[in-house]
Amino acid sequence: MLFVLPMRVAAAATAAPAASTPQPVPLPSTFQFAPVSFGSQHPALLAIIEVLFVLTALGLVALMSVQTTKSEGLSGTIGGRTESAYRGRLGFDEQLARLTNVLAIAFVILAISYYLVTR
Repeated sequence: MLFVLPMRVAAAATAAPAASTPQPVPLPSTFQFAPVSFGSQHPALLAIIEVLFVLTALGLVALMSVQTTKSEGLSGTIGGRTESAYRGRLGFDEQLARLTNVLAIAFVILAISYYLVTR
C-alpha cells in the first residue's frame, strides 16, 4: 500500500499539460459556401415552385388512391373492347385519368424547373 501511493503521486506530477484547442481560421468576408443560384437571388419564385411542387405531389397521391384499376385481364387484351367510335361526355373515371395526367405532367415540369432554379 505504501509503495502504490508514491507511484500515483509521481505519475500525476509527470503528466503532460493539457493541449490547447486550435483557434479557427478566420475566413475572408467574401467567402461563400454555396454558389449563388437564381433561386437564392429570387426566393419568392423558389417558394412558389416549392409550394406548387408539394401540392402537385399531394394531388397525385390523392388521385392515384381514388382511381379504380382496370382489370380486364388477358381476355380484354385478346378480344378487345366493344367501344363505339362515338364518344359522349367523359365519365368520372376518364375525368380522373385526364386530371391525373395533367398533374403528372405539371409535376415533371415543376421538378425540372426546381432543378434549373436551384442550380
